[in-house]
Amino acid sequence: MNIRKGILVALAVSLFFASCSSSIKTTGAKPISAKGLKDYYKDFFPIGVAVAPRMLHGEDSVLIVNQFNSLTAENAMKMGPIHPRENEYYWKDADSIAAFAKKHRMRLRGHNLCWHAQAPSWMFQTATGDTVTKEVVLQRLKDHITTVVNRYKDYVYGWDVVNEAIDDRDSIFYRPSAWYKICGEEFIAKAFEYAHAADPKAVLFYNDYNTENPKKREKIYEMVKKLKEAGVPIHGVGLQGHWSVNNPSGEELRKSIQLFSSLGLQVQVTELDVSVYAGRQGGQLVQGRSDTTSNFTPEMEQQQRDQYKMFFDVFRQYKNKLTGVTFWNVSDRYSWLDGRGRKNYPLLFDTKRQPKKAYWDVVNFKAAK
Repeated sequence: MNIRKGILVALAVSLFFASCSSSIKTTGAKPISAKGLKDYYKDFFPIGVAVAPRMLHGEDSVLIVNQFNSLTAENAMKMGPIHPRENEYYWKDADSIAAFAKKHRMRLRGHNLCWHAQAPSWMFQTATGDTVTKEVVLQRLKDHITTVVNRYKDYVYGWDVVNEAIDDRDSIFYRPSAWYKICGEEFIAKAFEYAHAADPKAVLFYNDYNTENPKKREKIYEMVKKLKEAGVPIHGVGLQGHWSVNNPSGEELRKSIQLFSSLGLQVQVTELDVSVYAGRQGGQLVQGRSDTTSNFTPEMEQQQRDQYKMFFDVFRQYKNKLTGVTFWNVSDRYSWLDGRGRKNYPLLFDTKRQPKKAYWDVVNFKAAK
């Protein structure tokens, strides 16, 4: 069975079971309001959310459809989960998300094609465990990107092609990942070229966190500018938006949007959440309290409200430069920030899937005439 027929069959099956499940599990579930985030922001930019397959049924699915018009796979399209062994692809989870997006006429972002984390070890090793050559790694990367992008080219409008290639340390430019150690910086351009060849219509992003840190921002700008000048098909920069109640400032956020858009690139906020624990955070770096409290205190609530309001005030100011804002997870029932001995509350919907006060701060604005 060829790839196109395979995905059509998978999507048909997924749609059937999704419709069956939703008819059973969402009985009695009511939309939160007649309008969702996507409706309040229809004149500004799409509002997306990162999901796992388990969220596509029951009350989560009602909330998703009511509030959002764009989806991102939280993990299902990453290299490790989707391509665990050289000659084996696992399509089920990603197919179910593509089917849900198609059924509900939602945009679909692909996340992601090349990342230092969740990259399977076989990509860099021979059968005996030795490190492979640059040529082998690049061919494997090309095969992976070509296969995945081709499978979803009729569903995914844009991809996070390369994720987090810049190091956080001021003295180091590129992250010393296995990709970089074997291929040098060449893997970045090649990944974009492979993705563009597979789907010339797709919008291709470089995606990273701490993009508001002045020194890291400048390194990302330098890299992206170099790619653009070399004719590499890069179309946008994703600001991950793993932020906290005291970081970043509005000034630094504006500087980042202005700087990257000055290159003629789209800018998107790709992974938005606001940790209630103070301190800079992003990617794998989370700093803050080390206690085990699980209370969402009034102080946390107010700080988060202020930060969310400020962020969206800035976002609306740049509606001609921002082409999307995506939240990283649906509600406080689950967040990748949970754990480390504490519960986090980083999203606009609480553990009961109800809108928090910060939600109303985000949607109650006066549109400029």
